Amino acid sequence: MPAAVAGLKLPALPSNSGWCMIRACSTRAPTGIRNRALIAVLCRSGLRIAEALALELRDVDLQTGTLRVRHGKGDKSRTVGVDEQTSALLARWLDRRRRLSPGARAPVFCTLDGGRVDSSYVRHLLPRLAAKAGLDRRVHARRGRAPFIGPPAVRVAWSPSMLSAQAAGIRWSSGSCQVAATSRGVL
Repeated sequence: MPAAVAGLKLPALPSNSGWCMIRACSTRAPTGIRNRALIAVLCRSGLRIAEALALELRDVDLQTGTLRVRHGKGDKSRTVGVDEQTSALLARWLDRRRRLSPGARAPVFCTLDGGRVDSSYVRHLLPRLAAKAGLDRRVHARRGRAPFIGPPAVRVAWSPSMLSAQAAGIRWSSGSCQVAATSRGVL
């Protein structure tokens, strides 16, 4: 690990409960594939529901494992990272989405006919999936971010794409944890 990132506090991940909810989604139905990718993006990147639902194809870079939020809270833009598992789920959804032909202007997480997914759909989806997964804990969107199920229990190891993004000065966030790197070093 390069000296510039050694000793950093790594972005926190949700407990295994988040993956239980992802596994509760269908692996064959287009909406299940979309929901798996959406929940993974929300869990792993720390995006707010509205930010995830506003992503466009040009905002997703699976090669570097980054997502560009163009209009976040306070109308600020930022770039966040996703891990390899989330990238794989996202790639599968994008492949299925391409076969649905929703149109070039449709958001990444669109309905089957290319429309926008409403944030209330996601807020209602989370408790349903938690119940289906047999989770005892209350699952909810906290401060616009979702899903949060108890305290983070696992830390992510840095992937090569994350390291290259760190070197480029990309700001990473997940929940309340933020790490920033610039050309002068780690902040």
